[in-house]
Amino acid sequence: MTARGGRHGVDVAAVTGLVEHVARTVVAPRFRDLVAGEVREKSPGDLVTVVDTEAEAALTAGLQAIAPGVPVVGEEATAERPELLDLLADAPRAWVVDPLDGTQAFVDGSPDHAVMVALVEHGECVAGWICLPEHGETYVAERGSGAFRNGERLTRAAAPADPASLRGGLAVRYLPVALRDRLVRAAADRLPGLTVEDRLWSGFEYARLASGVHDVALYWRTWPWDHAPGAVLLRELGGSSRRLDGSDYRPGRAGEGLLLAADHGTEVLVRDLLGLT
Repeated sequence: MTARGGRHGVDVAAVTGLVEHVARTVVAPRFRDLVAGEVREKSPGDLVTVVDTEAEAALTAGLQAIAPGVPVVGEEATAERPELLDLLADAPRAWVVDPLDGTQAFVDGSPDHAVMVALVEHGECVAGWICLPEHGETYVAERGSGAFRNGERLTRAAAPADPASLRGGLAVRYLPVALRDRLVRAAADRLPGLTVEDRLWSGFEYARLASGVHDVALYWRTWPWDHAPGAVLLRELGGSSRRLDGSDYRPGRAGEGLLLAADHGTEVLVRDLLGLT
């Protein structure tokens, strides 16, 4: 991957360095070291910590220095200013920032949290960064340039042809009840390797998909900070990131439901077996 002036005019190496620096200096030191008063609910069941806000501030300042004039749409800033989401449909370029993906995991002491950044151009995901500090992994992808893990070009093995051998998860917390029940029954009958999870932490799940550990994942909520970075990574590895109606995932468009698959053939197969066609 070109270190400077990549396909989309961004210093990819500088952004990688920024994401890793924030993960190392802001996030990692506070892991399993939060104290009373540093965690609160911003909505029922949705936590935010001082680490989220401090990491987002550091990432925002760093991205503005790397690419002056490009707006930053951060998860925590958007909680205060929802109109920031409109930039992802209208702006020629915009950054998307998830300062601490899997905040609940972080609070619970799970290593499966991430720091994530994406670049969006005219509503399309064109570059993504996912850093898993406790796993020692950083995934970087730029549209047309491939995907990398810790600086090494990444490829993944083909998904199994046998549906019973496919691995992945269904994140069911936010699914409408009728759809949830139908999908859970279909998966149990036809895709026994798919586990039913309350939540799937996006950064960690995209890393598992990119590494070939998982082949399929399904979500209902599709916030851009959760999925824009991974959408680039997955697509550069030949995977697909499409809504349940079959349309490509675009972070600037509102919608619910997202099916991730290792390749188009797996996507078609899983759609059929889950009754999503």
